[in-house]
Amino acid sequence: MSNSLSAKPHYPILDGLRGVAAIIVVTFHLTEALGTGHLDILVNHGYLAVDFFFLLSGYVIGYAYDDRWHKMTIGTFFRRRIERLQPMVVLGMTLGAIGFYFTDSTIWPLIHTVPLWKMLLVLFIGYTILPVPLSLDIRGWQEMHPLNSVGWSLFFEYIANFLYAIGIRKLSNTSLSLFVGMAAIALAHLAITSPNGDVSGGWTLNVEQVRVGLTRTMYPFFAGLLLSRITRPTQIKHAFLGCSLLVALVLYMPRIGGAEHLWMNGIFESVCIIIIFPLIVYLGASGSIQSEMEQRICKFLGDISYPLYLVHYPFVYFYVAWISNHKGITIAEAWPYGVLILVGSIILAYVSLKWYDEPVRKWLRRKLS
Repeated sequence: MSNSLSAKPHYPILDGLRGVAAIIVVTFHLTEALGTGHLDILVNHGYLAVDFFFLLSGYVIGYAYDDRWHKMTIGTFFRRRIERLQPMVVLGMTLGAIGFYFTDSTIWPLIHTVPLWKMLLVLFIGYTILPVPLSLDIRGWQEMHPLNSVGWSLFFEYIANFLYAIGIRKLSNTSLSLFVGMAAIALAHLAITSPNGDVSGGWTLNVEQVRVGLTRTMYPFFAGLLLSRITRPTQIKHAFLGCSLLVALVLYMPRIGGAEHLWMNGIFESVCIIIIFPLIVYLGASGSIQSEMEQRICKFLGDISYPLYLVHYPFVYFYVAWISNHKGITIAEAWPYGVLILVGSIILAYVSLKWYDEPVRKWLRRKLS
């Protein structure tokens, strides 16, 4: 079968919300380096953006492919997903490799001892988005992808795509609802009983962290799929502004319950992922663009969202190294550098999109069709 399927219209507000969440992720990673633990990070729930991305992804996959399987094969589906995801994975890993040896610092004091062949091996494994074993943890943070930490979520994204393609797409709405319900219970259990009182985790290749990653992926991705099947968007005005504020409210929410009542934060995160995020996606899909300016903003944010997610973390490594070399630095001293990284990452994301991602995807479409 041909893999040349005509593209369906996008939901521009969902594209814009993805960009809003991606920008907040960058601010989370920049403030995370100034915190002492889970309780005092300024952008405390920024990591929940990943769960929001999974839900968006499941919704969009369902919308784009659920009614098209009579026109395509599983191979066609995966060619389209690889074409969409892999070019920026390769660029993000390459940027991490270029900067790797320059981040030798008090927090990563052994980077200069890593042989070049080992770094290149990690790079080439990273290109596949397969996680590296702990024996190849060349940075020391026990990351699946030591050259670009955010690759872990793409690994689980691929797992969800694989499960969707080989079988879950065939489930009836009733069966899918049961599956999503069980996934919601598992997610809530993780959040409420976690030693840290949250769902943060999933980026280490060991049994416990893979469980966290799978639990964080299964509910939102397949809840998004279910949502795309059982709801019909209406017409809601000012949805982009309202949904953007809701996303920001959740991700910038301070820690709930403190160290004494960790379970309270777990309940908050469960409610956000299980209830509030699907509501935001539904409202965003139902939203109508109110002006040409809003259309441009949503398009710009949607265009840069994925490149921004993949290119910003190599710069965060430099930022973390700098902070570790200047003990006691305050947010008042660090914020100008943080703003510089944020703005620079947005510019690089746009340049990467126009000069690399779009041309490479166009070339891949031509080669793989």
